[in-house]
Amino acid sequence: MLKIIVDCMGGDNGPTPIIAAIKNFLKEHEDVEVIAVGKLEELQELDGICRIIDAPDVVPMTAGALDVLRLKNSSMMVALRTMKEEGIDAAISCGSTGGFLASATITLKMIPGIKRAALVTAIPSLESGKYMTLLDCGANNENTAEELCQFALMGRLYAQAVHGNLDPKTYLLSNGSEDEKGLPEIKEANRLLRERNFPNFMGNIEGRDALLEPEIDVLVTGGYAGNIYLKGIEGTAKMMSSLLKDAFKMNLSTKIGYLLSRKGVNAMKNKMDYKAVGGALLLGINGIVVKAHGNSDAKSFESALNLARKMAASDAVNKIKEGIESEGSK
Repeated sequence: MLKIIVDCMGGDNGPTPIIAAIKNFLKEHEDVEVIAVGKLEELQELDGICRIIDAPDVVPMTAGALDVLRLKNSSMMVALRTMKEEGIDAAISCGSTGGFLASATITLKMIPGIKRAALVTAIPSLESGKYMTLLDCGANNENTAEELCQFALMGRLYAQAVHGNLDPKTYLLSNGSEDEKGLPEIKEANRLLRERNFPNFMGNIEGRDALLEPEIDVLVTGGYAGNIYLKGIEGTAKMMSSLLKDAFKMNLSTKIGYLLSRKGVNAMKNKMDYKAVGGALLLGINGIVVKAHGNSDAKSFESALNLARKMAASDAVNKIKEGIESEGSK
């Protein structure tokens, strides 16, 4: 049976949506055991449904790495420590990103050979049912060319293990498709990937084209640019949803038009809904660590639980270890 441990206290909305997500998730997945960590008095709804571990302290969203490490009895630190001690398959938190990354790195350690962990998430493609793998989307503010090359390798191995894509096409996010475009580390990473004959490396691509081309399987970037790119996509999706709603409310004719096109409109909204992904995986950590959205609702957090389950079932971390070892032996 797979085991997932959850930091229930770290999100903007408190434990209520997380509790609802756990209850819904366990109705669908009897093959998974969930361990809930947080203030015992606030998790009583889960009594008898899953194991509860009391953790009296809460990591604030503004906490830095050192702040989290000092809060040894926080739900975040207790969850990660229990994961390591008991060999639990995956951990999830929607708390402080920097704090979660730092505490996961120190507690679980990095996969040998990996220089930096990366946050990886899936972006819906125009092609139904297909997703683009994006990394790094926020774990680092600065990255070297060598780290970007490792992100490319981890992204390829992730796409193979999770999405079943045996030969994904990999691109570097840049401000132009030409090899000489981009920041110094992007240009150097491009040169290194071509020099090493990285499998199916397609070169640079601009942000707008990355969304429009369904053939893009893995998009590699530094964490600063990747986070801005991801948040821009999420904001655009929200804006489009709002504009559609306003357009159909204009008059009686547009309301009738909505009734006639409702199925297609809903399909589009579902495709653009970032909550269906649930969060990002900290790739490069020696364990499955999922960072859920800070403002997760029940739907979004349940998606994070599904991501953790999929990662654990696919044995993705061990496959990444094997890929890194294979690359290092060349």
